[in-house]
Amino acid sequence: MGPYRLLDKLGEGGMGVVYRALDDNDRAVAIKVLRAHVAHDEGARERLRREVDTLSRVRSASVAAVLDADVDGDRPFLVTQFVPGPPLDEVVESQGPFTPAQLARLGRGLADALRAIHAAGVVHRDLKPGNVLMVQDRPVIIDFGIAHVADDSRLTQTGLVMGTPGYLSPEIIDGAEVTEATDWWGWAATLAYAASGTAPFGRGPMPVVLDRVARGQADLRRVDPRIRPLLEAALDPDPRLRPDAPAVLRELEVYASGGQTGSIARPDATARLAAAPPTEVTPRRQSTARLARREPTVPQRNSQPTTPARPRPTVAPAYDRGVAASRADEAAYRPPPMDPRIGQPPRTGTLAALLAGLVALGAVMPVFAWALLFCWTFAARWADRSVTSMVLRWYAAGRRKSDTAIAVVLSPWHAVLAALSTLLVVLLPAFLGAIAAALTAVGCSALGFDGSVMDRPIPLAAATLVAGWTVWWGPGGTSTRRGSRSLVRWTARNVPITRIVVGLALALAALCLLIASIQLHEAANWWPYADSSQVPGAGLVPGLPSLGS
Repeated sequence: MGPYRLLDKLGEGGMGVVYRALDDNDRAVAIKVLRAHVAHDEGARERLRREVDTLSRVRSASVAAVLDADVDGDRPFLVTQFVPGPPLDEVVESQGPFTPAQLARLGRGLADALRAIHAAGVVHRDLKPGNVLMVQDRPVIIDFGIAHVADDSRLTQTGLVMGTPGYLSPEIIDGAEVTEATDWWGWAATLAYAASGTAPFGRGPMPVVLDRVARGQADLRRVDPRIRPLLEAALDPDPRLRPDAPAVLRELEVYASGGQTGSIARPDATARLAAAPPTEVTPRRQSTARLARREPTVPQRNSQPTTPARPRPTVAPAYDRGVAASRADEAAYRPPPMDPRIGQPPRTGTLAALLAGLVALGAVMPVFAWALLFCWTFAARWADRSVTSMVLRWYAAGRRKSDTAIAVVLSPWHAVLAALSTLLVVLLPAFLGAIAAALTAVGCSALGFDGSVMDRPIPLAAATLVAGWTVWWGPGGTSTRRGSRSLVRWTARNVPITRIVVGLALALAALCLLIASIQLHEAANWWPYADSSQVPGAGLVPGLPSLGS
């Protein structure tokens, strides 16, 4: 493979094959080669080039260093430092769960690696026991090269190949924005496995495991009680509620010194975790696609002098037959099914604009706004249920020509299930919305507005906002969020349409706010009803006693 002499196959996955090889100085390296069905994708090559440029700046003894790459040849490959150690999962299976001292060293080593990766503007996204090699007690992170980039290259087409279900973070499953918090979630899941010897979210059918991850139902009963609070906090399904990196490291040091974790101050629910700024890299267009050689960080390798390149050694016939067999396997390879939702842009800005329009509409035409919220929730859950059913059929039997026909036939049944689930999940938002309206009315009275009147624009806007927030983040919200993002991606497919949708939503919000400001002390328009007393369920909401003088 170029100037490298391949020795044996170390592993393989859906996107690439990993070989152990020798370079010109007879030093062992690892070469990851894109499979043929990915290598022919020009987008994959371009993304690989940018990824190599970024990862080449990561310097850490706990990260397999990028040494070389060729993204312009017939078989694109990436060369990394060869790590002479077994994966963490094999170590745990053979030797049992880690002791507290071992666990602390593992946590420190992985934390050092993540800080180096994040400092380079990279998010690993696939930290799990199988991607951590153990060199004695020192962990080394691998597999954020070809497999990561090749997966990325398909995100804009058909989705992300499903990895190990119990180690996919909730935001990846949800199709939400991926940040550095994703890697710290993987850090906690990996430590939980090392501490207990079992996967933190158990085993079983993939949908069951993914549901446990989305709900945050980690089984940490076998984990050392002194570190359990730290891992529970870091495995929160909401990235905004996880402790940040400094807090995690402080608690880890408490555990390493023999103390009890659990003093983490959880972020406020309204906080937002800032994503790492993207690193802009100018792709190389000339013959510099191959990186300048970088020496590995292993000390004994650095001491070897550099010698002039020599002709590539002759490869044994047995090896040639192995390569031929590998290429034959690649030709017959069929990529695993894809989930078209995972890894797609979360479309948070568009959804936020739609929510702003809905809240403003709720201030002047509450019944109409609430009906729209109900219909949107139903449509989102219907879409999510239909797509999920299709993906599960793909995983069970692969893609078939009858998929579309089956989806059409099952669509009414999915609509019935979505309607029933929507009726259940809107009960809590309706209740909390009524409470929000009442409390806002009391607050308005204290500020001198019409005392204790809940049918004014401000209380109604508060009720709509709280109801919408609860539909999104409350019980059953995972399906609503996934389906909502799918609906936005399907309807606003490109930038011009997205701008139109966002513009209309913000224009509606501005118009409704203008009307609400003019009619601030008047009752809202309860169309299609004459007044609030005719709205179904109005009798269930008790009136507030007058607080006026």
